[in-house]
Amino acid sequence: MAATALPPLPPQFKSIQHHLRTAQELDKREPVVAYYCRLYAMQTGMKIDSKTPECRKFLSKLMDQLEAMKKQFGDNEAITQEIVGSAHVENYALKMFLYADNEDRAGQFHKNMIKSFYTASLLIDVLTVFGELSEENVQHRKYARWKAAYIHNCLKNGETPQPGPIGMEGESFDVEREEAGSSSLPSGTAQPSSSSAYEANNIPTSNYTGIHIPPGAHAPANTPAEVPHNTGEVRLTPEDFARAQKYCKYAGSALQYEDVSTAVQNLQKALKLLITGRE
Repeated sequence: MAATALPPLPPQFKSIQHHLRTAQELDKREPVVAYYCRLYAMQTGMKIDSKTPECRKFLSKLMDQLEAMKKQFGDNEAITQEIVGSAHVENYALKMFLYADNEDRAGQFHKNMIKSFYTASLLIDVLTVFGELSEENVQHRKYARWKAAYIHNCLKNGETPQPGPIGMEGESFDVEREEAGSSSLPSGTAQPSSSSAYEANNIPTSNYTGIHIPPGAHAPANTPAEVPHNTGEVRLTPEDFARAQKYCKYAGSALQYEDVSTAVQNLQKALKLLITGRE
């Protein structure tokens, strides 16, 4: 997408560098998610520093990218309707989380699954553009970052990680040691890294001491072990699940305004789609 190249990332915006990198990586295959990654970076950057010249210049160019994407995808309801956009981003974040969690459960530890855990946590950050995170998503984000740090440290030290959180309480990430070997801040003109390639500086830069997951639980409460699927003869596509989720989001929004009729209609649409595969 990025027709408007970004200037070098100001040091003040280091905390959003990986959200912007994720946007670059997803531009072609998930432009909606890429758009909201940039929107999150824009909103966060405005809060950090919107006054110094280099930051203002960077935010101005980022705004140009967002406007260009809005024009390009103006007919996409996931861009024009926040409820649909929120469902789309959350669904993609969950898919990333579940992939990594399933690999973890199976004892398949590799760089791609570490990156998937961490990317899922970044996308849950992005969900804050739609409002306050649910407690479930807060726990998913905390768990995903913790797992990314733990497995990364194990592989780097030649150790075999344990699946799930058993025996992992108190795992921390050595920020200073990792940052000493990290590369310089990326600029918006850099080529996006390959989605199959893991980079050490994709590990979150914070300490996870004190994060406790109950022993025996492979993931936060209410996390499904695998992507939901229809148990009948009807085969649902990922798009079907996304549409059903959209209707549930519509229903939730209607209930906030005590609009029972609209809530019921949307829940019925979701049920029909899930049962029959048709709207």
